[in-house]
Amino acid sequence: MKKKKGKVLSRIFTALIYIFLYLPIAVIILYSFNTSKMNIVFEGFTLEWYGRLFRNDSLLEAYGNTLLVGIVSTIIATLIGTLASYGMYKFKFRGKRIIDMLLYIPVVIPEIVLGISLLAIFNLSNIPMGLVSLIIAHATFSIPFVVFTVNARLSGFDKSVEEAAMDLGAGRLKTFLTVTLPIIMPGVISGAFLAFTLSVDDIIISFFTTGPGSNTFPLKVMELTKTGVTPDVYALSTIVLVITIIFVIITQREKKNSV
Repeated sequence: MKKKKGKVLSRIFTALIYIFLYLPIAVIILYSFNTSKMNIVFEGFTLEWYGRLFRNDSLLEAYGNTLLVGIVSTIIATLIGTLASYGMYKFKFRGKRIIDMLLYIPVVIPEIVLGISLLAIFNLSNIPMGLVSLIIAHATFSIPFVVFTVNARLSGFDKSVEEAAMDLGAGRLKTFLTVTLPIIMPGVISGAFLAFTLSVDDIIISFFTTGPGSNTFPLKVMELTKTGVTPDVYALSTIVLVITIIFVIITQREKKNSV
């Protein structure tokens, strides 16, 4: 009896956790079909907002900026973070521990502090506020996350593989590209996905480092909260959610097939 009660309670607890996590998402999907523009109460079913979404140039432009900044900053952060992680793992030099400790600062400090700091640096450097400043800012706070992810992959790396490749005549660059990089690639890809997710989701740092004509989707939604978020925003969120779910399903199937 006690075991049955324990199983029932664990299932109820698990169900409550899933409800807590996914109920807000379900509400967004439901309200994207709401006939009411105020979205306070669900009044009826309609597909009107999905049609209006593609006529909302400001919203589409904001999301386009979000994707552009996310992709470019992810590429920059992944390249720099991977090389930094490998360099710190491969070589010993003075100040290595200090640099390793400093990488934790952008992660642990409040985002508002980092945003203000980047704003001050851009002003001192006369860097115009816009997409360029956004890309630099997003790449800056994403690099440590890539470093930590690649470090986790390098922690179990067998150096004898590199030594064997170099004994067979491969140079350092060829060894890195053909031997080391494929081995640590899962960590690199994980770091890239994490950097992209952080960039797309960011709002505080973007608020301090954006400029005219470079509004992002999170900033656009925050702006709309003052007057009321329209259902076409929910429609766009639903489309992004569906694409994300499809992508996850495809990657999971490929992972199972490879195993």
